[in-house]
Amino acid sequence: MSARKHVSALKSGTKMPPFFQLRGNPRRDAAFRPRKNFEIAIVNRFDGVSDAEARRVVKALQIQVDRDFAPIWGVRAKLQYVGLKETPESDTWQLVILNNSDQAGALGYHELTRDGLPLGKIFAGTDIENGLQWSVTAAHELLEMLSDPWINFAMIHQAAGVVYALENCDAVEADRYAYAIEVDGIKVMVSDFVTPDWFIPQWKNFDGPKPKFDFMGHCTEPLQLLPGGYIGVLRSLDGEWEQVIARLPNGDMPTGAQAAPGCRRARRSMGADKWRRSLQ
Repeated sequence: MSARKHVSALKSGTKMPPFFQLRGNPRRDAAFRPRKNFEIAIVNRFDGVSDAEARRVVKALQIQVDRDFAPIWGVRAKLQYVGLKETPESDTWQLVILNNSDQAGALGYHELTRDGLPLGKIFAGTDIENGLQWSVTAAHELLEMLSDPWINFAMIHQAAGVVYALENCDAVEADRYAYAIEVDGIKVMVSDFVTPDWFIPQWKNFDGPKPKFDFMGHCTEPLQLLPGGYIGVLRSLDGEWEQVIARLPNGDMPTGAQAAPGCRRARRSMGADKWRRSLQ
């Protein structure tokens, strides 16, 4: 089944199971429609990643957004690379390449940009130390920023009484599920991502053709966490967000499951009223 036509059940006229929602239906909600003049600056602030390497990754990310992500999630963006010695334009969302969370704090990168806009962070040095591909993390952070920039979208499983954070890469987090995009003859690894259908539990017992639950087709049912994957859940509206984690095959906890200071999970838990603007 083509990834661009992942909702084959709908294409064939098969009735779709009832959708559950807290914030709206991802297929129709305005938050997921294509946006015009939508720009994100990919800002390199880690000298362990050269400008040449970072530019190549940004080209791969642009291909992923245009070719793979936008047809499924309905969100488009124009990416602009900002080098080590360059300054991003004002009024743009930012995705910043950093060494680690300590460097982020030292440079004054907090929860929002200086203009109060969405800000994402890639801890490339931490990835490299752990033998991971920082380009996969870059894709992960970018796609989740696009689908939920203010970290406040969620979907509710009515039957189970559980709210799921709308994070579309966490469930397929591990590098083993990533895929390659070729740029200038070099393969750049990018993150797999789940489709809106992953958040619809009714698909599990649906009698009829089912859609793809992630772009690469690794998941076989909705709400499935692949080894190394995780998802934020809220079990009561007055409770706290917690992580449901699928351990790696060797029993280890996935590196990304630990919430680094300033990451999306930490910001979701702390509440937007406590977010700070960055100094950069």
